[in-house]
Amino acid sequence: MAGKKREVQLQVIINNQSLWDEMLQNKGLTVIDVYQGWCGPCKAIQALFRKLRNELNEEEILHFVVAEADNIVSLQPFRDKCEPVFLFSLNGKIIAKIQGANAPLISKKVTSLINDEKKIAAGEMVRPQYHEILLVDTESADAGEGLSEGAQEQYSIAIIKPDAVLTRKVSEIKEKITKAGFIIEAEDKKVFTEDQVMDFYSHIADQPDFEEFMSFMTSGLSYILVVSQGSEQEPPKEVTEPEPDTEATEPTKDQSKPEVDITSEEFKKKKRDRYLQEILERQNISQFCDVEDDATLVTKFLDTFFPDFKTLKSMKLQKTVALLRPDLFQERKEEVLDIIGDEGFKILEQRQIVLSKGEARTLCKAYEDEEYFEKIIENMTSGPSLALILLRDKAVQHWKELLGPGTVEEANTNFPMSLCAKFAMESLPINQLYGSDSLETAERDMQQFFPLESTLALIKPHATEEQQEEILRIIQEAGFDITQHKKILLTPELASVIYFKITGKDFYDDVLQVLSEGPSVVLALTKWNAVSAWRHLMGPTDPEEARMLAPDTIRARFGISVSKNIVHGSSNTYEATEVIGKIFEEFVPDNSEEN
Repeated sequence: MAGKKREVQLQVIINNQSLWDEMLQNKGLTVIDVYQGWCGPCKAIQALFRKLRNELNEEEILHFVVAEADNIVSLQPFRDKCEPVFLFSLNGKIIAKIQGANAPLISKKVTSLINDEKKIAAGEMVRPQYHEILLVDTESADAGEGLSEGAQEQYSIAIIKPDAVLTRKVSEIKEKITKAGFIIEAEDKKVFTEDQVMDFYSHIADQPDFEEFMSFMTSGLSYILVVSQGSEQEPPKEVTEPEPDTEATEPTKDQSKPEVDITSEEFKKKKRDRYLQEILERQNISQFCDVEDDATLVTKFLDTFFPDFKTLKSMKLQKTVALLRPDLFQERKEEVLDIIGDEGFKILEQRQIVLSKGEARTLCKAYEDEEYFEKIIENMTSGPSLALILLRDKAVQHWKELLGPGTVEEANTNFPMSLCAKFAMESLPINQLYGSDSLETAERDMQQFFPLESTLALIKPHATEEQQEEILRIIQEAGFDITQHKKILLTPELASVIYFKITGKDFYDDVLQVLSEGPSVVLALTKWNAVSAWRHLMGPTDPEEARMLAPDTIRARFGISVSKNIVHGSSNTYEATEVIGKIFEEFVPDNSEEN
């Protein structure tokens, strides 16, 4: 008897290929519990699905189904497997897979995708370019059967510990890893929870100093790197180590360090992870970095911290700088921004800027031999231009292709569909739009138009763990880089460093009382215009006023009173530089333009 689609509690049963194909027509996100007929769906996760359905309240775009692998051709790779598998279909495209009943990871994935769908529908973000994943059997892939490109890759996880982050050794460690021929495929900064430390370091949990180690690992930011071996990796030529049975000494002025003679054949025989560990040991930085190569733990790290790793790896996300010259900015800005959105770019930052003559000459250097060069400079300094940082797969090349040539004459003749031709104006014979011509130029342009700035942020003790996590998420979604993180009890001495401007005020004792109630989370946040951006994100000092004037701000959402308004921030770059330097000691903030 043919299967019928029917509702069982909150999940729809899919038990043949026809119903599977029909399910792929769902609008929005469909979470698919793939099961075997002999063992049934995963009951342990159904309570989570019910909770998500109730909390998100998005029945039009959130669907839950159970799919029997035995009777669906598309799910053939999952037959005869007992481990639960959850697939995520977004508007008919399978974009993610989670193996095992990992409730926190599933919840995070569903919530993130639904929130993105809501933002897309509201016009607040551009739809990401999701890549459809191949439905392959992981065990067969490990055995070499039907391997996809991603399945052939082997990865290690390198964890750069909090003390290395605080003392700014991250760049040095990453450089040594890449110079040894390894590739850093992805990275993220996280403050480990105690549960995560217990989970990922369970193999040393019985050691007597594990509690101290856990406290250390949860005390600040760690960097998590996904590392792979380069396809044509050669042994590093500058790796040194002391001779056996002798004590390592510094070489004299006329004495070079001995090289380790590792032939290519010997190098290829070494295990990838062990060699990476040896590299770190020989460079005297292994105490700052742990290497994990166990396949199960690596998979767990990827699922927890990089759930979209395989999708993002298939893309080449890049940042590039775009600039609308003054006339175009004044007359047709919205048309350009619409095209940018339609082409799949995400605008990370934008600002109006009036260029100096020196800046205009640098930007328009390609035209300096033309007779109309001075006219260009006059035009470029006549009013504000609009500078943008754009993010997209292969952003630099795609934006260059959209722009077309540098002059209107060539565009009209050879590239009539280019933006140069479309937005040509009589005021200038050149392209009214600018784009970085390489990744190196894009980096330089970002530093010029969007110089980094650091500010101090404080999450006060009365914030719950859930509120702290939500505030950190808001901070990162707003484009801030959390460059330092410390959870500490602010003693009166430390509080006076942060609140030095109000120590003589009548209400200062109330501030000290609030700070004494428990540990605060102290952060150094970095981005362009960080001080102003963080104050805008916090909202007015009084939460009641914030709820009336700026209801989406952090204080409006989480603040209780003026003294318990959940967060604090520096007032200017000078104050931020001074306080960050004292709280984080060796950390030097990116405030090149101090007041």
